Amino acid sequence: MFLSTFEKQLDAKRRIVVPQEFRALAAGPFDGVFCFPSIEADCIEGGGKALFDRYNGVIEELPFGDPLRSALETSILGGMARLSFDTAGRITLPESLCEMFGLTDWVVLVGLGDRFQIWQREAFQAHRAAQRDAAREGLAQLRAQQRAARLGAAQ
Repeated sequence: MFLSTFEKQLDAKRRIVVPQEFRALAAGPFDGVFCFPSIEADCIEGGGKALFDRYNGVIEELPFGDPLRSALETSILGGMARLSFDTAGRITLPESLCEMFGLTDWVVLVGLGDRFQIWQREAFQAHRAAQRDAAREGLAQLRAQQRAARLGAAQ
């Protein structure tokens, strides 16, 4: 699983060192990662072949010509880049993705289990705060539902 959060500096050639833990998890048919614009947030999403296969499986389940399938194909497959590791464990981010998300200096790599995200540092700080609030609220609601279910079952 991709775990933890790492701050890395993007060099003048748009290269970042991918944490060793992430490189090991991305091992597959080629020595690198798949990256594309995230659907759920303003960042780059990435992972190994397992992530690519997972998204491709979702796409293939939808009938050809379905508007959702077309949107996913365009967003994921059309925006995807295969980024190989160099000898120092770096990947070079495509200029288009850097421009799309304002990646110019410091970036944050965030492990999310079967995938990771690459954020502009300040954007991630705001996103992390909002996610923490959403997690607290969601967990409180879940606990309340569980308590209500237990009380209902006890009656």
